[in-house]
Amino acid sequence: MPELPEIETSRRGIEPYMVGHNIVRTIVRQPKLRWPVSRQIIELENASVLSVQRRAKYLLIELSSGWIIGHLGMSGSVRILPKFSEPEKHDHVDFLLSNGKVLRYTDPRRFGSWLWEYDLSLSSVLKNLGPEPLGDDFDGAYLFNKSRNKKTLIKPWLMDNKLVVGVGNIYASESLFEARILPHRLAGSLTESEAELLVATIKRVLQRSIEQGGTTLKDFLQADGKPGYFAQELQVYGRSGEPCRVCGTLIESTKHAQRTTFFCRYCQH
Repeated sequence: MPELPEIETSRRGIEPYMVGHNIVRTIVRQPKLRWPVSRQIIELENASVLSVQRRAKYLLIELSSGWIIGHLGMSGSVRILPKFSEPEKHDHVDFLLSNGKVLRYTDPRRFGSWLWEYDLSLSSVLKNLGPEPLGDDFDGAYLFNKSRNKKTLIKPWLMDNKLVVGVGNIYASESLFEARILPHRLAGSLTESEAELLVATIKRVLQRSIEQGGTTLKDFLQADGKPGYFAQELQVYGRSGEPCRVCGTLIESTKHAQRTTFFCRYCQH
C-alpha cells in the first residue's frame, strides 16, 4: 500500500505538469472505486490547477472551483503520460491537461478514491487527522505526552492516523528498528528520551524514503513510471528469516492488529 513517502513522491512528480495548466476534461472508465467517483470530477471541464498538495496519504488538487481529493488505495498509482497513450485494463481515470499530457490513475484492486469538495474543512475523510510527521507539531514532547498510560502496543499505535498521519506498516517497522525499540512494547512504556529518538528517527526514515522515490514492493510507481528505490534500504520489513544487517540475528515477524511486523530481537529492546 502506498504510504506517505510514496504519496509525497507522486505529488512532487505530478506538480510541475499540473500547476498553471487546466484540466480540460476527465475520462472515467471505472467510476466504482472505494467510493463512487464524484459527479463533479466526471463532469469537470477547463478547470485551472492552482496547487497540488498532500495531507496524510491524500493527494489534494486545488482548482479555481474546488478541490479534488485523491487516494491511491492498496495498489494505486498516478503517472504523467502523453495525451494519446492507450489505456490498459486497470487504468480507471484520466485527467486530460491543457499542456498535452494526461494524469492517469491506475489501480488493480480499485480500492482508491477520487472525491470532490468545495471546502476542505468540510471533508469527512480529512477530519480528525493527526499532525504531519515531518511537521514541527510532531515532536518528542507531543509523542511522549500522547503515550502516557497507553496500553496499546507501540507499532499499531504509531499507525493510528489520529496520533500522526502517514506512518504506515513499512515505515513504522523501519523506524522502530532504527530507534532500537521493540514493536510489541506498550506505548506507555516509552521514556522521554525514547520518544525524542523515535520522532527524530521517523522523520529521518520518511525523508530518506522520499529522497529515494518511495518504496516499490509490488504495485507502486512514481509519476514517471519508475519504481521507488527505498526498498533496497529496508532493514527489517519483508526480511523475516534473513540475518539482521547490524548484528546477524535472524529477523522475526509477528502480527499486530492484522498487520505483519518485522523486528530484530537482539537490536531492539
